[in-house]
Amino acid sequence: MSTTKFDRYNLKPFIIKAVEELGFYEPTEIQAKVMPLILKGESAIGQSQTGTGKTHSYLLPIMQKIEPEKQQVQAVITAPTRELATQIHQEILKVAKHSETEITSRLFIGGTDKQRTIEKLKAQPHIVVGTPGRINDLVQEQALVVYTATTLIVDEADLMLDMGFIEDVDQIAARMTKNLNIFVFSATIPEKLKPFLKKYLENPTFIQIEPKQLTAAKIEHILIPSRHRDKVTTVYEALKSFNPYLAIVFTNTKQKCDEVVAGLSNRGLKVAKLHGGLTPRERKKVMKQILDLEYQYIVATDLAARGIDIKGISHVINYELPTDLDFYVHRVGRTARAGYSGIALTVYETSDEDALNQLEKLGVEFKNMDLKNGEWVAIDDRNRRKKRTRQADEIDAKAKSLVQKPKKVKPGYKKKMNREVESIKKRERRIKSKKR
Repeated sequence: MSTTKFDRYNLKPFIIKAVEELGFYEPTEIQAKVMPLILKGESAIGQSQTGTGKTHSYLLPIMQKIEPEKQQVQAVITAPTRELATQIHQEILKVAKHSETEITSRLFIGGTDKQRTIEKLKAQPHIVVGTPGRINDLVQEQALVVYTATTLIVDEADLMLDMGFIEDVDQIAARMTKNLNIFVFSATIPEKLKPFLKKYLENPTFIQIEPKQLTAAKIEHILIPSRHRDKVTTVYEALKSFNPYLAIVFTNTKQKCDEVVAGLSNRGLKVAKLHGGLTPRERKKVMKQILDLEYQYIVATDLAARGIDIKGISHVINYELPTDLDFYVHRVGRTARAGYSGIALTVYETSDEDALNQLEKLGVEFKNMDLKNGEWVAIDDRNRRKKRTRQADEIDAKAKSLVQKPKKVKPGYKKKMNREVESIKKRERRIKSKKR
């Protein structure tokens, strides 16, 4: 009896063995749609949110198609951040180790010795993974030969656009074969990304994975009002109360990240810091320390919210709401992964009201809580007045619609109608109260 439903793709035995070791049984929706296309050599655009199994949707078929006897580049995978590129490379190694014939993958990212990298490229790898800037540098130096590759993956394309890397991807693609199969993965498809897509993709298949829910089912979304209190103190007290396995606190800027790290450190917490202002060596060191569980608390900008899979995050705290609400999904998507539960806490101010209303319209259900003497207590819904007024209006309208003006009016009919209306309103209020 088969131990995995990946058998349907006729994958090589070593890939099936790797899939079993990884604990995969049934392909996710995006894997079921992307894998056959890559295996057939077609191009596509894949739009899906984080945590859908996207990485293996392209890694497994790419490794299926590698011809180990040909010592040349056969696939190029680009990612916007060093951390994400490193993570993808690690996943390739987990699969490749099961192959009887060696499949080589090389990681090319900034912050490493370029000259030493060039010297090691006398033998070209089968798979290239890296950041667009460094891959393009090596291509321009004629150290890395990419025209032999038949597959190009552009991961997190919208973030690639935001960070100014699409031009590098364009230059890499321009050096590759005309029969290139391109897969572009993106959480959103911004207008400014479309010229690149039109240039390289002719009538591509468009795959959009609609989330069953905006965020994972097992995330508990909690709101805590700042109430003009010191926000760092509020976050500190929340972290101490939660005592998380691993918590990540999100800020919008590097400056604010530094402030929060300093504030929490001054209060005695050992805190890791992740933002774009760190040197490559610092970022690499911090990521290793996090993966080695040397930290219980991380403070980060949205750089860490996209694609980086830090296992075991039990709590996410929004020190401030992101200006782009799509990032709320990316942030909270760091927790409640692989079927586990998680908590997403947002410290909000009155100026956040519109943003919170938008998230609620998208289906996020918040619990209104506060910390009092170290204990979490439920507090009134911040919208209780609006909801009560709206509910009263709805009951009033319903009652009036049910009481019709008699065809033949008699003296005192208005008073009688008003009594009936009030009677219906009382009944409706009782029903609403029981439902609550």
